[in-house]
Amino acid sequence: MKAQAVAQASLEKKAADVLILHVAKLTSVADYLVICSGETERQVKAIADHIDSALSSRRGGPLSVEGTSNARWVLMDFGDVVAHIFRSDIRDHYGLEKLWRDARKVAIPAEPVGASSAPRQGRRSRIVRVRKQG
Repeated sequence: MKAQAVAQASLEKKAADVLILHVAKLTSVADYLVICSGETERQVKAIADHIDSALSSRRGGPLSVEGTSNARWVLMDFGDVVAHIFRSDIRDHYGLEKLWRDARKVAIPAEPVGASSAPRQGRRSRIVRVRKQG
């Protein structure tokens, strides 16, 4: 699923509080929202760049990207998936999760999407929200 690939790519750049929301029943804008945070503008930009390159090579790049010039809130539109990459304090200010509280949360796989799916002992899905340690 494209939303899981976006979330996985953000985690590869150490994004915090990664969340996938299924919003198809609540809006016609997208089927899924992926929300994540970076600590600095540089990290937010790196996360967005990595998502762009990871998805462009596998599934096609974004239809549009907004906010890369200041990198406090980058929005990437993939059609059925919209990614919001926030600087942490900006995310707290806008509280998108609260606006979409009726949306169903989607689990983020423990392994990258498209990775080998050979069964292993103790394999579980990653918790929907990954909190930054520290």
